Amino acid sequence: MSWIDIGHIEDIPLRGARLVKTHIGCIAVFRTAEAEVFAATNSCPHKGGPLSEGIVHGQSVTCPLHNWVFDLNTGQAQGADEGQITTYPVRLEDGRILLDASTVAHRSAA
Repeated sequence: MSWIDIGHIEDIPLRGARLVKTHIGCIAVFRTAEAEVFAATNSCPHKGGPLSEGIVHGQSVTCPLHNWVFDLNTGQAQGADEGQITTYPVRLEDGRILLDASTVAHRSAA
């Protein structure tokens, strides 16, 4: 994998998120209370809510529009809700957030 440096972990508040613009659209990068980072699509599949404006708790995010909860590891909706968001490989290296370049380089053909 090749990695893109998208910023320092301190650029994202604890239990917060920031948006990264890519060729495939905006990706939300989340920081947990434990200073872990996750990357996922920013749009909730239910009503298109901006997940970067949601509540980060544990390793999950709750959509700000209708309270759907997504596991940031798998993208799967939790509870009785059905749905899934796309997650992207991300890692921390010396406090820098690195996003897998190969997953965000091109839109897929439809």
